[in-house]
Amino acid sequence: MTTTETITWHVACQTADVPADGGACALINGRQIAIFHLARRNEWYATDNQCPHRQQMILSRGMTGSVGDEPKVACPFHKKAFSLKTGACLSGDDYQIDTFAVRIENGMVYIGLPA
Repeated sequence: MTTTETITWHVACQTADVPADGGACALINGRQIAIFHLARRNEWYATDNQCPHRQQMILSRGMTGSVGDEPKVACPFHKKAFSLKTGACLSGDDYQIDTFAVRIENGMVYIGLPA
């Protein structure tokens, strides 16, 4: 998502619904969104839940971590890794996932989707 896009905020879930250093999935406007809480870094991220490699809705169950300072999620099936900041594939492949803005307020997770 570019910073010039207009976004609409949507309630996704409670913060307690997303495991520390893991992910969860929310259905927002018919789209599966993977939400990640990197508790060790005190950071939240949101991406498409669909792994573009095999079009499986699985990224929310992926393995989180980092490559250097870059936060990532790896598909649990094929280990393709994606930046949680940019959505770029970190495995050297030409894949990309969409990323979304996240806002935490009063124990709730809000996701910003393009308007």
